[in-house]
Amino acid sequence: MYQIVEQVASVDDFLKLRKETGLTPRNYQAAKVALPNSLYGVQIIVNQEVVGMARVVGDGALNFEIVDVAVLPQHQRQGYGNLLMSSVMKYLDTAAGESAYITLMADVPALYEKFGFQLSRPASEGMYIIK
Repeated sequence: MYQIVEQVASVDDFLKLRKETGLTPRNYQAAKVALPNSLYGVQIIVNQEVVGMARVVGDGALNFEIVDVAVLPQHQRQGYGNLLMSSVMKYLDTAAGESAYITLMADVPALYEKFGFQLSRPASEGMYIIK
């Protein structure tokens, strides 16, 4: 049985989930500063273990970015990604105004397409830089 908790994951759970799901590793000190600045967070807990997470970051009015959507490999294909995104979208339905811009970097586009997201190509191209 799972539990959905609308709260940003702890630094330790955040780092563990990113590592075990193959996401880019993050610095502990940077995560410690960043996570409390999230607009929204949600976790899935199974047997007292955080097995999935997602966050929303941004300015809270014009721009929102969905980040850190991750489910431990042994808990994938059980609908947890959909549950995380449903919680995120419920939050955005109330927090994001009419002209808000909601973005994400899609490792698994099919998951996000279920929630109405479209690839930005060819109108625009996603870009990034890592320092």
